Amino acid sequence: RARMASSVIYVPKPFSGEVQFVKALHRSIMTQVNQPIQNTKNDMPKDGWIDRFAPVATRPYLKLARLDRPIGTWLLLLPCWWSTAMASDGAPSILMMVYFAIGALIMRGAGCVVNDLADRNFDGKVERTATRPIPSGQVKVWQAFAFLGLLLLIGLAILVQFRIEAIIVGICSLPLIITYPFMKRITYWPQAVLGLTFNWGALVGWAAVTGSVAPAAIAMYIAGFFWTLGYDTIYAHQDKEDDIKIGVKSLALRLGDATPQWAMGFYTVTTLLLGVSGLLAGLHWVYFPLLALACLHLAWQVATVKLDDAANCLKRFKSNRDFGLLVLVAIIVANLMEVAS
Repeated sequence: RARMASSVIYVPKPFSGEVQFVKALHRSIMTQVNQPIQNTKNDMPKDGWIDRFAPVATRPYLKLARLDRPIGTWLLLLPCWWSTAMASDGAPSILMMVYFAIGALIMRGAGCVVNDLADRNFDGKVERTATRPIPSGQVKVWQAFAFLGLLLLIGLAILVQFRIEAIIVGICSLPLIITYPFMKRITYWPQAVLGLTFNWGALVGWAAVTGSVAPAAIAMYIAGFFWTLGYDTIYAHQDKEDDIKIGVKSLALRLGDATPQWAMGFYTVTTLLLGVSGLLAGLHWVYFPLLALACLHLAWQVATVKLDDAANCLKRFKSNRDFGLLVLVAIIVANLMEVAS
């Protein structure tokens, strides 16, 4: 049987007392001679729908845009849907919700390209990210820039479907999209910049419905900001060892074992501000008990997170889609109840 010590595997030769040394490769290890197994920390798996169904030439670009990992799109989309629903009389416009869904998918992809371009010299040194399309050489830098341009054009085509006030608010988010990937080199609070970026849709959605940005939308935006501080700090615990090695910063490193207490604080502020947003919008009273039920999900995350278990952190991070959908249901139900009464 093969035994592994540090970065070297010792494999006894059959029928001999000699031992041959087989160096562990960058992305795969050998448990039997000439029989590699896939690294389980790799965040570019080769068994998803892209590798099964997409044309070969498109696969690196679809992976670059993370189209096989929708959680980022959900987290970008949900604040758009929250504000669109809360600003509407009764049920929100289905067409507007679809526009936001497409826009979130495209702009999340664009953000991933910007992030990977900025981190291309770091990603190759991190176990989880070394096989991403740019550091692995599947997509050249100039090709990534061209793909980014295409995504931004599609995003603009979606944005101009809204009223002019929403277009202006949407364009104002571009500096945040561009600067966020560089924040981990500067501050231990890059999650704060991500929170400002990912929740911008709360402002765009309100402007798309009403032509203005009301105090309720601002309260919702700040609530989303604190929500992001919580879930992305949990997410960042997956990479903390690699982050230390390559010298980048995150709240996971700053807060360390105190992360659950801080996350509970972030999520408490999220809950309170979502309540304030509902009050300012004049939502039906049923919104508030439904919101409280949704926020029990955030408490579950904090109570069960295991900071040194990457799979556990990833599961809690992904579960924020469910929290966001519960909040959306609470908003829509409250609006429908208000109309009915």
